[in-house]
Amino acid sequence: MNGSRDALKNMINALQDIDSENTIILCVPYTMLGLDGGRVSMGAQDVSQHDHGAYTGEVSAQMIAATGAKYVIVGHSERRQYHGETNDIVRQKSAAAIALGLTPIICVGETMDEKQAGKTMAIIESGVRESIPTDARNVIVAYEPRWAIGAGLTPTDTEIADAHKLIADTLESMGMGGTPILYGASVKGANAAQIMSIPNVDGVLVGGASLKPDDFIPIITSVK
Repeated sequence: MNGSRDALKNMINALQDIDSENTIILCVPYTMLGLDGGRVSMGAQDVSQHDHGAYTGEVSAQMIAATGAKYVIVGHSERRQYHGETNDIVRQKSAAAIALGLTPIICVGETMDEKQAGKTMAIIESGVRESIPTDARNVIVAYEPRWAIGAGLTPTDTEIADAHKLIADTLESMGMGGTPILYGASVKGANAAQIMSIPNVDGVLVGGASLKPDDFIPIITSVK
């Protein structure tokens, strides 16, 4: 919940001419949707699981799609933590997005308590299996170690590799091999290239470092 339409315009302008063939997606608050992103694809940060009705404050997939957005983040760690979103709710939201032609970026990951209890792999696998709609194809999965977000912590390369291999193997068993898998937690220009060199890491989901061009552009250009 940061930024303004003017700040977004500045970011979009700054990203038009950078030397990179990477796909760039900006997922922004609802009030900032509708701007022309040029080479940058636009997305929302959440979506209602409901199509329409008496759900004051909710925004449907149809409303998001009507702005020209192509993506939506679903089940972000902060939505799970602060709004109690379960895998089932995330699955419903993802299905609503897919039905309107949006690509959901479905987030999964473990809390510090779950990590300390040795449940990391079980939480990740159940997150993937229970959050993705049956027969879904056009999705992106993002691994967010929830204990690292906002804490300035980054898992070891081995921890990231193990988590991403599990996600890749789980997706393969679901008939979804080749689904892009992003890593998201404390990504910066200084560590993005190393993180994206890890097997099964296809990209990054960037938080605070995406708010300013000077912080965001080095992440994009760190990997050709």
